[in-house]
Amino acid sequence: MEQVAWIGTGVMGAQQAGHLVRAGYPVKAYGHHFEKVEAQAPQFGFTACRTIAQAVADADFIFVMVGYPKDVEEVFCAPGGILESAKPGAIAVDMTTSSPTLAQRLYALGAEKGIAVLDAPVSGGDKGAREATLSIMAGGDGPAFQKALPLLEQMGKSILLMGPAGCGQHTKAANQIAVAGATAAYTEAILYAEKAGLDPQKMLDAIGGGAAGSWQIANMAPRALAGDFAPGFFVKHFIKDMKIIHDETAGRGVTLEMLESVLALYERFAAAGGENDGTQALIKFYREQSST
Repeated sequence: MEQVAWIGTGVMGAQQAGHLVRAGYPVKAYGHHFEKVEAQAPQFGFTACRTIAQAVADADFIFVMVGYPKDVEEVFCAPGGILESAKPGAIAVDMTTSSPTLAQRLYALGAEKGIAVLDAPVSGGDKGAREATLSIMAGGDGPAFQKALPLLEQMGKSILLMGPAGCGQHTKAANQIAVAGATAAYTEAILYAEKAGLDPQKMLDAIGGGAAGSWQIANMAPRALAGDFAPGFFVKHFIKDMKIIHDETAGRGVTLEMLESVLALYERFAAAGGENDGTQALIKFYREQSST
């Protein structure tokens, strides 16, 4: 059985690593806080490691699920990181939502070391990670993707190779543009319903089966109504994603007015203390603004 390393055991990463363990893969896991990873180990079945080098030394597959592009760059490029410590022939799969430009650079650096690097960000949030129903959009070489596919199939349902390095991240950018619009839209629909004296859940039931229906309305809007603002996906990470898209489109003659509006909304919400809430908590900001 192939050896697996997992870097980053947060809200989603620990669940994904656990699916690989249950599929029979031996997994060594690393996170910035060893004590946290060690505490997670009995639940998810992986072996906690104190260093990246220890986790990846014998790994045939290395998966990365961290927070920000700077974290991705660190775990790949820092002394003792993946590129220095992994064996030639290993396949490294970055599942973080990160920069397409960085994905292309890591692919090139990996090739110099004999390490195949795939960018494979995901969509589906904590629920998709827990239920192994994530959508996975990959960029990189076809042969490496095909080798990684049996492992990716333990974590997701829709798994597509979108093109060469960086194309997975570009696809996730398009996903986040669509999510931004859908999130703001259902939030405003709820606020409107409340102000109009409607039962907001009944309103969602009425429109969810029609043209307005979406994954966000089916899965996230009920959380917002229930006051469940726990982070399946952090506000601060959503802001990060939207800023990556903003930076990638700069100088390309592309104007994304809706995205810029939603980014501004979330930045104001984060500044008011909401950065560690889930994205569905935007309703709090709307309610506060409408009451002033």
